[in-house]
Amino acid sequence: MTAVIRLGFLPLVDAALPILARELGFAEQEGLALDLVRDMSWATVQDRLLYGHSDAAHMVAPLAIATTLGLGRPAVPLSVPFVLGLNGNAITLRPDLAAQVTRVGGPGDVGAIGASFAKLALERKAAGAKLRLGVVHRYSSHNYMLRYWLRGTGADPNADVEIVTIAPPYAADALTNGEVDGICVGAPWNSVAVERGAGVVIATTSQIWRRGVEKVLAVKQGRLEQERERFDPLLRALYRAGEAFVDPNRLEQITSIMARPEYLDGSADAIRRVVQDLVLFADGFDPVHIPDFMFQHREAANFPWVSQAAWLYAQMVEAGHATAHRADYQRAQAVFRPDIYRAALGPIGATLPGASSKLEGGISTPTGVGSIQGRLILTSDSFFDGQSFDPDIYSGLLAE
Repeated sequence: MTAVIRLGFLPLVDAALPILARELGFAEQEGLALDLVRDMSWATVQDRLLYGHSDAAHMVAPLAIATTLGLGRPAVPLSVPFVLGLNGNAITLRPDLAAQVTRVGGPGDVGAIGASFAKLALERKAAGAKLRLGVVHRYSSHNYMLRYWLRGTGADPNADVEIVTIAPPYAADALTNGEVDGICVGAPWNSVAVERGAGVVIATTSQIWRRGVEKVLAVKQGRLEQERERFDPLLRALYRAGEAFVDPNRLEQITSIMARPEYLDGSADAIRRVVQDLVLFADGFDPVHIPDFMFQHREAANFPWVSQAAWLYAQMVEAGHATAHRADYQRAQAVFRPDIYRAALGPIGATLPGASSKLEGGISTPTGVGSIQGRLILTSDSFFDGQSFDPDIYSGLLAE
C-alpha cells in the first residue's frame, strides 16, 4: 500500500530535495505518495504542521527549536531527522547604501564590509533614522547569521539597526518599495531584487559561516517516533534527491522542474545560477562563483549534527529570544536526530558520521573524520571571524 505524506514548503531553491524526491520518482520508489503544499510564509508552514494539515515541513532550522521550546506560542516538540541544505542566503542592500560599504559587483572581505556597514549604521542611528533590515522570520537562520555578522563587525543588532520580518516571496518587493534598506533572504529572492535594480548583494551567508545550517525536515516528535515506517522511506527518498541535485548532468532537468508554477514559479536562469553556486551581486555584472554558496548533499550535508542545533540555541540566547538555561539547551539539541538519520539511511549505504556533535568552525583544511559507514572527509566550516563553537564549553556556561 502506498503511504501518503503531505509536506509543506516555501518557494525557495533549498526546497529542491522534497520537490525532486517527488518529481524524479524517488518517493514513489520508496512506496510513498509525496503531496507537496506550497505556502508563502514560515508562519503558515509552522501552523500547517502543528495543526495536522501536513505531516512534515521544509522549515528554517531555528524555528523547529523555537517551536519545541515554546517561544512565542505553546510548546510542541518537533524533531529534525534530516537537513535539507546549508546556506543559500545573502545580504542585499539598496544600491546607494551598498556603494558605501563594498565594491559593487563582486565578493569582498565580509569582515571589512561589515565594519563599513556598522559605521554607516551608527551614523544613521545618530541622525535619528536607523537602517531597517528584513529577515524571513524572527526565529530564522537568516536572522541569527545576520546578527552574528553585525556583532562581529561592530554593530549591536538590538540597538543600532531595526530588524523586521518579511515572508521570502515579498522580500524583493519590500526592498523595491523602500520599506526596508536591506534584506537577508534565501535564493532566488536576492537575485529578483538585483535583477530589478533594487538591490546589491554585499555578502553571502556562506562567507559568514561556511557550513551554516539552513533548512531542515521538521516532523512532530511523537509522529516521527510512532510512524517510522512512513518517515524512514521519506529520508531515503530525500537522500536520493540530494544525489541527483549535485549531479551536473541533471542541471537542466532540475532547473526546469524547480521553475514550474507549482514550485518556485520563477526565473530558470536565476535558479540555474544558484544550483551552480553562482551569485549575481549587482545588475549589469557577471555572476560570480561562490564556493559552497548553497550546500545540499556532499560531506554529509544532510546529517543533523547536534552541534548545529547547539550553535543556533546560543544565537537565540544572544538575541534575547531564549533564556540561557541548561535544560532548554539540552531540549534544543535533542531536536536534531542523528540516530534516526543513521537508522533510516544505513541500509542504502549512505555515509554515516560516527559522532553526533563536533567543534563548529574548527575545520580549515580537508579533514578525515570517523564514520560508521563510508569514508567521510569534511572541508572548511569556518566562521568569518575565525572563532569556533564548542557545544560542551557552552554548556558549562549555562545555569542549571
